[in-house]
Amino acid sequence: MTNSEIVAKLWNFCRVLGDDGITSHQYVTELTYLLFLKMSQEMDMEKDILEGYRWEDLLAKEGVELTKFYKTLLDQLGEHSTGRVREIYSGATSAIKEPKNLRSLIVNIDSLDWFTAKDEGLGSLYEGLLEEKNAGEKNSGAGQFFTPRALIEVITELVSPQAGELCNDPACGTFGFMIAADKYVKRNTDDLSDLSTHEQEFQINEAFTGCELVHETHRLALMNALLHNIEGKILLGDTLSSFGKQMKNFDVVLANPPFGTKTQSIDKSKDNKKASKDYGRDDFTFPSSNKQLNFLQHIYRSLKTNGKARAGVVLPDNVLFADGDGSKIREDLMEKCNLHTVLRLPTGIFEYAKGVKTNVLFFTRGVDDIDNTAGVWFYDMRTNMPSLGKSNPLTVQHFDKFKDAFLAEDRQAVDDDRWSYFSREQIAKKNNSLDLGLIKDDSLLDYDDLPDPLDSILDIIAELEEAVAIFNDVRDELLSLREV
Repeated sequence: MTNSEIVAKLWNFCRVLGDDGITSHQYVTELTYLLFLKMSQEMDMEKDILEGYRWEDLLAKEGVELTKFYKTLLDQLGEHSTGRVREIYSGATSAIKEPKNLRSLIVNIDSLDWFTAKDEGLGSLYEGLLEEKNAGEKNSGAGQFFTPRALIEVITELVSPQAGELCNDPACGTFGFMIAADKYVKRNTDDLSDLSTHEQEFQINEAFTGCELVHETHRLALMNALLHNIEGKILLGDTLSSFGKQMKNFDVVLANPPFGTKTQSIDKSKDNKKASKDYGRDDFTFPSSNKQLNFLQHIYRSLKTNGKARAGVVLPDNVLFADGDGSKIREDLMEKCNLHTVLRLPTGIFEYAKGVKTNVLFFTRGVDDIDNTAGVWFYDMRTNMPSLGKSNPLTVQHFDKFKDAFLAEDRQAVDDDRWSYFSREQIAKKNNSLDLGLIKDDSLLDYDDLPDPLDSILDIIAELEEAVAIFNDVRDELLSLREV
């Protein structure tokens, strides 16, 4: 049985909980509580779980005794464990009311082909479960939307995290970007075997970190990281509050901040420093009520100032053209960083946010904070593109031509109509707008190609004059015949 088949079975078990009114999001959380215990048994990791509250202890219970024991188990593991176990079970509660449903779920999980699952990798199994969850619900809360795996892989490949670098996602969701970064480094180091013991420990314990605002999503991120043998810190908190000031000095940032606006608004009549202190970050030069603009400020400020630290960030179109603070923040970004590439993404790639138009900004923090961007290259993957969605999902292959342009030794030599360049001076004349680089849309009427209305009128007049001339000739002919 493959991992994909196991995932399908796990989702079939969800029907058992239908009478309890369990949503798909709640179901994955319930599965996380149970799968962690079962996987700990399979991976010989039970030493980290309190005695008397392990998988076999849970499997031995039935009926009302089971539900009472399960509640106690969640409380004990959340309050009296240490490390990742305590983080995963902190504040854990179960929404399953019927003992028979809980028992059925436990027995079904126990009966799965765990030998095959371990062979394929428990981390990939859990990733598959998370992907199915995101495909089955409209959104995952707090304005978050699932980032397509193909997009994550391409951004990660082009930003190219290296062994020994500190990587971060300040809006990490279920930790997808950092999982991809870990896999990328492992592919390039023979699964870390090319590294020294000290370097391997760094990769496992420090290299990949993140922050997540939503408690339940944070729990899924912890589980995902654990099953991929990643022990880096995953903070639970609001990156855009003063809490986020601790996240800094990174070599690589990969992120898709949540869409939407910040709930608190800033009183523009007050001093900026006071306003940012009251409502968010007192270290932002340009505090804004636009959540994505604040995330952008956080990200480029969190990079090391060594000329090498870099980021790949998914942001909606409004970040590219917002006036006021938006213009100032884009100017600040181009001063502090080399914003070398903007990818205009196709619409429809976010399955349940089809109308959202997004982009990827690629930039590198400079050594100083002056004139780091000379100009920006744009690639248009949006205009005149086939419709993407369930029937035509986004794949890595869709990015092939963009990758060729991005990686070209001489970008000016790239022969691709979708690839264009705007100097810093040109951008400044447009109020620092980055809403650029879109090619001609063939679906729109091009008025330049329409005939000049005056020409049409003159043609009609000429035709009328010709008709009048013919009429006059015929009339004269008839009059001459009459005289005869």
